[in-house]
Amino acid sequence: MASSFVRLLSVFTIAVPCLAATQAKLANFADFQAAANQHQTVLKLVTYPTTPEEVKSITAAVLKKADAALAALVAQQSAQLNFANSFAAIDALNGSMADTGAMLETVAQSSLSEAIRQSANEANVKLQEWNVSMTYREDLYLLLKSVADTKPTLEAEQQRLVDFIMRDYRRAGLALPVAERAVVEKRQKELAALTTEFSININNARAPLDFTATELAGVPQSFLDSPEVKQADGRYRVMANITWHAQAISENAINPTTRQRLAYARNNLARDKNIPVLTKLVVLRAAIAQRLGYASWADYQIETRMAKNAATAIKFEEELVAGLDAKFAAETETLRLLKAADLKQSDATLESWDVGYYTNKLLKDRFAVDTEALRVYFPYQATLEGMFAIYQKIFGLKFTAVEPPYVWAPGVQLYVVADAASGAPMGAFYLDMFPREGKFNHFACFPQKLGGVLADGRYDLPVVALICNFPAPSPGQPSLLKQSDVVTLFHEFGHVMHGMLARSQFVNNTGFAVPRDFVEAPSQMLENWVWDKTVLDTFAADYRDQTKKIPAATIAAIAAARQATEGYGTRRQLSFGLIDLALHAVPTAEAANLDIVAVSNAVTKRVVIAPVPDTAFVAYFGHLAGYDAGYYGYQWAKVLALDMASEFKKAPGGFLDEKVGRRLRDEIYSVGHTRDVVESVEKFLARPRSQQPFLDYVGIKP
Repeated sequence: MASSFVRLLSVFTIAVPCLAATQAKLANFADFQAAANQHQTVLKLVTYPTTPEEVKSITAAVLKKADAALAALVAQQSAQLNFANSFAAIDALNGSMADTGAMLETVAQSSLSEAIRQSANEANVKLQEWNVSMTYREDLYLLLKSVADTKPTLEAEQQRLVDFIMRDYRRAGLALPVAERAVVEKRQKELAALTTEFSININNARAPLDFTATELAGVPQSFLDSPEVKQADGRYRVMANITWHAQAISENAINPTTRQRLAYARNNLARDKNIPVLTKLVVLRAAIAQRLGYASWADYQIETRMAKNAATAIKFEEELVAGLDAKFAAETETLRLLKAADLKQSDATLESWDVGYYTNKLLKDRFAVDTEALRVYFPYQATLEGMFAIYQKIFGLKFTAVEPPYVWAPGVQLYVVADAASGAPMGAFYLDMFPREGKFNHFACFPQKLGGVLADGRYDLPVVALICNFPAPSPGQPSLLKQSDVVTLFHEFGHVMHGMLARSQFVNNTGFAVPRDFVEAPSQMLENWVWDKTVLDTFAADYRDQTKKIPAATIAAIAAARQATEGYGTRRQLSFGLIDLALHAVPTAEAANLDIVAVSNAVTKRVVIAPVPDTAFVAYFGHLAGYDAGYYGYQWAKVLALDMASEFKKAPGGFLDEKVGRRLRDEIYSVGHTRDVVESVEKFLARPRSQQPFLDYVGIKP
C-alpha cells in the first residue's frame, strides 16, 4: 500500500500546496456547531474508522446497541404502546442503522487502505443481514400492527410513516405463513450479499492498456501529460476503468483499432466475476418476487414508484424508443457518412467504437465545437466556486469551507451550508473530487447522515459526501473540465442540495426517500444551467486570461450540437433502462434460463448499435446493484426535470431567478418525501405537468 500512497500524493502535487496556502482561511467547524445549537439543531459529523479493527469494533457496537433498542421496544406492554414508542422509535433506529451503513459504504468506496475497504464491505454485509432479520421479526411486526390497528389520530406526516412501514411489511411477506416467510428472509440475505459482491467486483475491476504515441494520434496532449499516463518505456497507459481516460481515447483517437481495443477492454470489465453473480441475482430476485405474489421483480420494485408497475415503465421506454426512430436514424446516418468520407468507403459501417469519435468530429466540423478546446474555460476550482455562487443565490444559502476534523484522503474538503438570511446551519458536505487507486470510479453523492428530529426535539442536520473522478491537475496546469464534466458536477451537486435542504420529522420521509423514478429529477433539472450564456458568464473564463468568456455563438453551437446528437444519446439511455427491465420483468421460470449477456447485448443492438463483439457491458453496469428495475427512472425523471426547468426559463431572472429558486427550495427540495411527489411538482409548477419541454429538448417535432 505504501507505493499506492506515494502515487496518490503525486496526483495532488498541485492541489495540496494550494490547500495549504489557504489553510489559515478555513473556518472553525466548532463555531458552526455552536450556531446550530442556537437554532435548536445539532451539527455533528460522522466518525470514520481508520483501521480494519475499528471497522469491526464500530460495527459490533452499533449492532449491540440496535439489538438492545429492539429488545426494549418489543418488551413494552400493549397498554403502554403509542405512536412515539413504536413507529417513531423504529424510524429512529432505522435511521441510525442507515447512517452506519452509509458511512461504511463511503469507507468501502474511498479509503486509501485496501484492508479497510475490505473490512467495510464485510461489515456492510453484516448490517444488511441484520436489517433483513429485523424486518422478519414477527414480534416487532405484531407490535407495530397492533398500534396501527387502533387507528390512532395522527398528524399527516405521522400517518404517512405508519402507512409506509405497514406497506413495507406487506411487501416483505410478513403476511405469509411462517415457513414461506423464512424462505423469503433467507433469500433476502443471500440477495444482500450478492449485491455487495457485484459492486465490489466493479470497484476492483482494472484494465490497463499501453499504447504508443502513434497509436494515440489525435488524443489531446493534456491527456498524455496527465499523472501516471506516461510510462518509463515511452508508452502511454490508459486505464479503461477510468471514465475520463476512456472518453479521451474514444472521442479523439484517430486509429480505429485503438478505439476498438479500448472499447473491448472497457466493455469486458468485471466480466469473469460478475456474469455469474448477476445470473444468480436475476434468478434470486425473480424467485423472491414470486414468493411475495408478484409477477416479476420489476413489478415488485416499481410498485412504490411513480410508474407503479413494470408494464408502465416498459411502455414509457418503448414509446420513447419509437418516437425517436426518425431522429435516431438520421443522426446515425450522419455519423456513418462522416466515417465513409473519412475512409473514402461509401458503404462503411458505423461501429460502436466509432460513435464517440465521429460525434466529436461532427461537433468540430459542423458546429465548430471543440470540446477539448473548451476545457480552458472550465478550470475545476473556478467552476466549483462559480457553481457554489449560483446555488447560493437561487436557494438563499451560504457555503463555508471549514477545517475538517478528519479526512479519509489528501485533498478531501469539508463545507458547512447555512441559510443566508438567518445564518442557521443546514448541514455539511465533503468533496472528494479526483481519482486515486481503489476509489469508487464514477460520480455520486453519498449520504453520510440523513438527519431528522431527535428525541429532545432538536433537528440532527444532514451530512453528505460528493465523490467524483474529475481529471486531476497536471504539472503546470490546473484540472480542466469538459463541458460534460460541468453538467455532471451541476447534477451531482443537486443531490447534495437535496440532502441539505430536505426537512422531515422522520428519516423515512427525507429527500433521498422520494420514489426512485423521481429522485434524479431535481438534479437533472439543474443540468440546464450549464447551457445558459448568462449563467456561464458568471464563472466560465479562460484560465490563462480571465477576460475571455465563451462567445455566445459558441454556446449556441454547443446547444445545437447537443440537440443534433440527442436522439442517439437518449436512445442509449433508454437501452440501459430496457436492459434492466429485460432482466427483471420476467417470471421465475424465464429468469432461470436467461442468458444475461445475450439478452443485454440484443437490447443494445436493437435500441442503439451492435456492441463490440464478445463483450459483456452488463457485468460493469453498476446500477444493477441497488438501482435494479429502476434505471428507466432516469428518463422518467428527465421529463419532469425539463418541465420544472421551464419555469426558470420564463422567469424574469432566468436561471438565476431567486423567486423561482426559493419556490423550488420550498416546494421540491425542503418537503422531501413528506408528501406525494406529484403534489410537490404541481405546487412548484402551479399548473399540471407537461411533456412538451422534454420533446423540445430532444428535438422531436409534432
